[in-house]
Amino acid sequence: MTDTTRVRPVDPRLVRYASASRSFFAVSAAIVLAQTGVVVGFAWALTSALVGAIDGRPLGELTGYVAAAAALVVLRGLLIAASERVSARGAAAASLQLRERLVDAVATLGPGWLGRRNAASLSVTAGHGLEALDAYFGRYLPQLVATVITTPILLGAIALADPLSGLIVLLTLPLIPIFMVLIGLATRTVQKKQYGTLGRLAARFADTVEGLGTLKAFGREHRAADTIEKVTRDYKRETMTVLRVSFLSGFALEFLASISVAIVAVTIGFRLLSGDLTLLVGLFALLLAPEAYLPLRQVGVQFHAAAEGVAATEEIFDALDAARTAPAPEGPAATGATLELRDVRVDRGAHRMPTVSLSVGPGEVVLVTGPSGVGKSSVLAALLGYAEYDGSVCLDGTAVPHARAAVAWAGQRPGLVSGTVGENVALGSDADPAAVATALADAGADDLDPATPLGAGGAGLSGGQAQRVAVARALYRSRVAGARILVLDEPSSALDAETEAQVWRTLRAEADRGAGVLLVSHRPSAREVADRVIDLGVRA
Repeated sequence: MTDTTRVRPVDPRLVRYASASRSFFAVSAAIVLAQTGVVVGFAWALTSALVGAIDGRPLGELTGYVAAAAALVVLRGLLIAASERVSARGAAAASLQLRERLVDAVATLGPGWLGRRNAASLSVTAGHGLEALDAYFGRYLPQLVATVITTPILLGAIALADPLSGLIVLLTLPLIPIFMVLIGLATRTVQKKQYGTLGRLAARFADTVEGLGTLKAFGREHRAADTIEKVTRDYKRETMTVLRVSFLSGFALEFLASISVAIVAVTIGFRLLSGDLTLLVGLFALLLAPEAYLPLRQVGVQFHAAAEGVAATEEIFDALDAARTAPAPEGPAATGATLELRDVRVDRGAHRMPTVSLSVGPGEVVLVTGPSGVGKSSVLAALLGYAEYDGSVCLDGTAVPHARAAVAWAGQRPGLVSGTVGENVALGSDADPAAVATALADAGADDLDPATPLGAGGAGLSGGQAQRVAVARALYRSRVAGARILVLDEPSSALDAETEAQVWRTLRAEADRGAGVLLVSHRPSAREVADRVIDLGVRA
């Protein structure tokens, strides 16, 4: 779990997982170094011009200083524009890399890990959260780099010109980081609370939309709407809390920096009056003093703008760290693979499922049956990596974390997505129109046009049609992608007897052609095509 009380300037995992940030830091450092030189040069040119004018030097002698100061102002503007451009590109590249790595991490961790998290909340993190990295890269990190580079150089320049002013700056500078840490702790807490509420709001809204039909049937849709409204009010209130803390911290940092610069200015003024300091040195040190405090002050100010991106990256980094320690997935399935479950037991909290051992070889149809709740679907969840289990899953005698790469899968929920029927059948593969049409026909869905568009979740099909498309997808994956083990969970629960019989004939034919079939069904007709039957009700 992430330590919410720890405030780090830059999470080292950013450099590890987003390699684009490395070049960003290098280019930013070069730009900041150039900006620092421009600041020192501008202060010296402007000081020389002002002191020369006060001393009554001819205008021609001052023209060079004025021209140099004007040129440095233009150069500083160009460097600021370059910094913003580099920051925007760095944020875009880092966000893309982190989003791609997050997708890969979810694939590595598997559905079991994903099932313990809310998909809507994770979507907010991967979408809105990573978009907040723009402020992190565009404002916060450049100021952090400037603090590391600019502040020591300017402090050295002030000390060389006027040691007393340099000493004052050196003694007052630590006050800003101290207050930054204190304010940062408060900001991190309220920001994480706000971001957590945003995730809960997204999750609540998604759950309500998904179950809206049931809520309306029981007359509870208004209560669900009230709950969403309450979470929305919480989010608004916490957003205002974040803003209050941000404004307060900004005021505190500006106040400290202003007081520190004022102390430098007062000491310089008294020494100028007493004649202990020349105007050229005093004005040069006074012009550099605010610039020495500026990067450190801006780090504190911009930290609030970047806090949402920081909160998002912490959650993403936790997922990436978990993926690094996860077992590597097995390789592609071999033709004619043999699937084995050895003493597999799924733990569903207080409910202990029966221990299951079975094997499915080429040319076999193995039927798993039993009463509802006995653990049929849990067995499939274990071999697919959807659930934690004791025992082992083996492919061709080799233990693997899960068997997803070796199987073509159709579950109780079809899991269709927006797109055409054909795109759902060929999900994740380049569509072969002839193979798609054959798979649909063998699944009893030859009446469906592959070009038929579907909405989210397969909207536009009946339950039986969606189930047949899911079976066709498993057949397509087995035939085209080479997954030689078919795993089907209640594939005929929404089908009529005639269509069900056709699906059984298709599965028997697939086995006769060398595929292995692991079938979960409570239908008595499934026994007619099975080579072996494993009744979990008897085992329990």
